[in-house]
Amino acid sequence: MKTGLTKTQKTTEIWFYEKEPTIHVHTHNTDLKKRLSAYTEKFQTECRLLDNDYEFGCMEFEIAKGRLSFRLTEPYSDECRQMASEHAKKNGLKGK
Repeated sequence: MKTGLTKTQKTTEIWFYEKEPTIHVHTHNTDLKKRLSAYTEKFQTECRLLDNDYEFGCMEFEIAKGRLSFRLTEPYSDECRQMASEHAKKNGLKGK
């Protein structure tokens, strides 16, 4: 979808207030919009679409706290990266 926005202008914002029971997600990210839309259809009591701005291609969702998680991963060491690369090559997987 052409929105007239550059990649640097397209953002994902996630915010919540400690006192409120919900989290708000405002995003231009296509994959995240699809995932949240599917989640909304499946779990309407846990997530709802608040706004769909077709002009700029962003959507805003409200999600119950406890339903959204952040996963922090440690960076791979050079040794782990090399082992993963060798495993992928041996099993026919190609890199970028």
